[in-house]
Amino acid sequence: MSSNSSNFLKTLGPGIVFAGMCVGVSHLVQSTRAGADYGFVLLPAVLAAVIFKYPFFEFSSRYTSATGKSILNGYAESGKWILVIYALITVVTMFIVTAAVTFVTAGLMGNLFGIDLTTDWLAAIIFSVCIAILAGGKYNALDGLLKFVSVVLLLSTIGAAIIASFTGRTVPVEGFVPPAVMTSGGIVFLIALMGWMPTAVDMSTWTGLWAEERAKQTKYTPTLKETLLDFNIGYIITGILAVVFLSLGAIVMYGSGTVLSNSAAGFASQLVGLYTGTMGEWSYLIIAAAAFSTMFSTSITVLDGYGRAMDRVVALLWGTNVKWSYIIWVVLVAAGSFLVIAEFLNDLKSLVDLATTVSFIIAPFAAILNFVIIFSKAVPISHRPPDWLKWLAVVGILFLSTFTLIYFFILIF
Repeated sequence: MSSNSSNFLKTLGPGIVFAGMCVGVSHLVQSTRAGADYGFVLLPAVLAAVIFKYPFFEFSSRYTSATGKSILNGYAESGKWILVIYALITVVTMFIVTAAVTFVTAGLMGNLFGIDLTTDWLAAIIFSVCIAILAGGKYNALDGLLKFVSVVLLLSTIGAAIIASFTGRTVPVEGFVPPAVMTSGGIVFLIALMGWMPTAVDMSTWTGLWAEERAKQTKYTPTLKETLLDFNIGYIITGILAVVFLSLGAIVMYGSGTVLSNSAAGFASQLVGLYTGTMGEWSYLIIAAAAFSTMFSTSITVLDGYGRAMDRVVALLWGTNVKWSYIIWVVLVAAGSFLVIAEFLNDLKSLVDLATTVSFIIAPFAAILNFVIIFSKAVPISHRPPDWLKWLAVVGILFLSTFTLIYFFILIF
């Protein structure tokens, strides 16, 4: 094996963890829902969200490569008030986001293992296992878990979509009237869909934290080229899967009269049925296990990300490293999220829409923070973004801001 290949293998990891975090509710729930309800009409919106959010995630990885630190350190160095804003954004979102992810995971867990428990109790089991894994191994356990699962789900989803495209689209039932996008309800769902596509912008800070941990693990400091290649592999995977999940929903469910269930168990059964209906019943165990594993990896990644981020925020704001801070935050996020799940016990769609919409509303602020930091004095000229990426970021900020204003206009009027 050449030294370049060996070095890249040491770098590979944060991008896969990022993909594992993205390919969760945004893909399995929202993309599938978009295809099932609207066909291919919302495909341009999915692509636009993936393209226009790209710079802000890339900036986080780029900053870590340039400085060896997370972009959270850049927030603190540019002004503690920036870090305080980020902390407030995180506290507002972390319970809702984690709850939405784990709600879906609980449904898939019950479907795979045949466990007859309510969603909140299944979620409690998932949180307990996640806390145990993170307390014991943190990044090592997370990194090893995701690589195999991501490949299985990627291949299974693409395979199911190809088979479905050859077997033909569902013929709309008699009297089927497709929903209109240009209504208040349609636009609100559009914003919710883009809110986590491929994920929330404020979570961009996590890629740098994972890159730091990977460098400690391998004792190798990757080059900018290696860091961005790792990130881009993960980002491209998330974009491809978003399109494929939407396509599955559009081909198999659009016009069929089937409405996606509002319960975790019902949705899990329908999701697995998308695959088995096209690939055959023989695929049930493979698909059910891959879907559950993917969502479980998303749950553990989200807990890890919020734990790391808040641990770093506390250290930067107060200048001290509190013992057990990371695991304390993980436990707090899990406990708060459990309470949210208990509140939305039989209302999956409302919980997911709330989480994704909140994420979209705060996206312009998170995007502006990353834009300002990547062009700060802390980043050498050699590591700053090229002009095309800079202008894509400017357009991205305008895109996110415009839809946020539209949402508030609909909400008020």
